[in-house]
Amino acid sequence: MPALKLTDDLGRTLVFPHAPTRVVSLVPSDTYSVIALGAGDRLVGRTTWCEHGDAPTVGGTKDVDVEAVLALAPHLVIANQEENTRQALEALAARVPVLVSLPRRVEQGVAHLARLARILGVEASPVARELIRRGYQIAKAGEPSVRAFVPIWMDPLMTLNADTFGSDVLAHAGVANVFGDRLRLYPLAADLGKSAPQDAGGRDVRYPRVTLDEVMARGAELLVLPDEPYAFTPDDAAVLRKALPSARVVHVSGKDLFWYGAWAIDAIERLRAQLLQPSA
Repeated sequence: MPALKLTDDLGRTLVFPHAPTRVVSLVPSDTYSVIALGAGDRLVGRTTWCEHGDAPTVGGTKDVDVEAVLALAPHLVIANQEENTRQALEALAARVPVLVSLPRRVEQGVAHLARLARILGVEASPVARELIRRGYQIAKAGEPSVRAFVPIWMDPLMTLNADTFGSDVLAHAGVANVFGDRLRLYPLAADLGKSAPQDAGGRDVRYPRVTLDEVMARGAELLVLPDEPYAFTPDDAAVLRKALPSARVVHVSGKDLFWYGAWAIDAIERLRAQLLQPSA
């Protein structure tokens, strides 16, 4: 096949003379996607957080063992700007092709899945074609019918705004994020309304830290508690219920909210069934 030339989500150009046969995935959702595309036999390395596949592990997503990755002689390393550290990715990119993603919309996650299929040379396979077709079909969002507060950390209390993959997944499941328009302010005192904000200086503003008073003022019909990146306890839920006493509490899989690509294709339907149906 002719050489494939494309760009990743950092705008870097990558060239693949041949479809990679040795792949290291540094992102659990990408590990799942590679397997779902029918290319699981290409995986020669994955992280300790990857729940799928049986390839050797090369450290966690935040503490990748660069030398262990290089020792596997990969033709491709799959990474994520948010999941992996810049230092590790730069060290790897100096030696091997590294595809870095950062999807913030469901459709972008499906486009990334299609990009992976092209790189792996499996885009014409029936399995990959049907998976990607389903992905683009589910990426057509409807109008949200209920409003939700979705914390992702407890101390400090944090949530996510509309410029995140998780918030877009909610929208596709028919749920509006009550903090969709809220930016993270710097320093922390500004985020909590105790001082004037300063220039963010290029830092991530998608995950604001909020107060219970602010949660109460926004209101929500649903209190959605994912089990990762923070595992909310019954005591945590009780504290949050004080701000939203009439909200229905729904515990959901963090994977269903945050795993882009192949996983999200089925996850959105699961979330819609959970979030739009009254509990028994």
